[in-house]
Amino acid sequence: MSFTGLDQIFGKVSADWSAPQSTALEPFLLHVRPPQSDSASLHITVTDFQSNTFQAIKSRLQLEDMTDAVGVGGSWSEFVDYVTASLKSEDVKLLMEGSSESGGALHAKLIAQKSKGMPRVSISLGKLVDGAACKAMGSLSRELYSEYKVAHNSLTEEKEQNLRLTDTVADEQEKNKAMQKQLDLMLYSKKHKSHKLNDRVGLDNHVMVSQDSPDKLAAHSPSSTKATNRVAPTHRRSKVRGAILKDTEDD
Repeated sequence: MSFTGLDQIFGKVSADWSAPQSTALEPFLLHVRPPQSDSASLHITVTDFQSNTFQAIKSRLQLEDMTDAVGVGGSWSEFVDYVTASLKSEDVKLLMEGSSESGGALHAKLIAQKSKGMPRVSISLGKLVDGAACKAMGSLSRELYSEYKVAHNSLTEEKEQNLRLTDTVADEQEKNKAMQKQLDLMLYSKKHKSHKLNDRVGLDNHVMVSQDSPDKLAAHSPSSTKATNRVAPTHRRSKVRGAILKDTEDD
C-alpha cells in the first residue's frame, strides 16, 4: 500500500517557538496533499498566511527512511496508516526555529502523534518566501475551496434529499389519515347496521314471544274452542216421549 488514493488532509495547527520569543504566533493551517501516483511525493504545507509559510516534499524513499526514526514496526502499509492518522489527529504542533530575514522563523518542525504516549512523527519543514510562498498559499486556498465545495454540495444534496423524504413522509401521512378516516366510516357504518340488525332481531323475538304467551296460546288452542261436554242439569233435560218398556218376569 502507498499514499496513492488517500484524501487530502486539512487541519489547524498550534505553533510555538523552540526558544522563548516575544512575538506572538497566530494559528497555522496544515495541508497534506498525498501523492497521486507511486512515483509522486507527499506535499506538506503549513502557513499562517502572513510571514510564515513552510513546506516539505517527501518522496517514498525519504518516507521509508523515517520508519526507524518514528519507531513504528510492521509493514509499509501500517506505517502509512500511522502517519496518516497522526497528521489527522488533534495533537499536531509546529515548532518554530531561528529568525528569517523576511520575518518570522527560519525553520519549522511539524510534530504529530496518533495519541499521547505513542510514537511521534517529526517532519522538518523549509521556509518559503516571496513567489514560492504566494504560490503555496494560493494552491492551499484553491484546494481548500475545492474541499469546501465538495462538502457544501454534499450537504446541499443531503438537505434536498431530506426535504424530499420529509415531503414523501408528509404525503404518506395524509394518505394514511384519509385511509383511516374511510376505515373509521366503514367501521361506523358496519357497526351501525349491526346495531340496527340486532335491534330488529330483538324486536322480532319480542313479538314472537308475545304471540307465544300462555294467554295467546290458550286463546288460539284448538281445545279451548272445543265445546266442553257437560251433563245438563235435570231440570233442563228433555223429557223422553214414548213408553218405557220394562221386562217382567213370567208368572
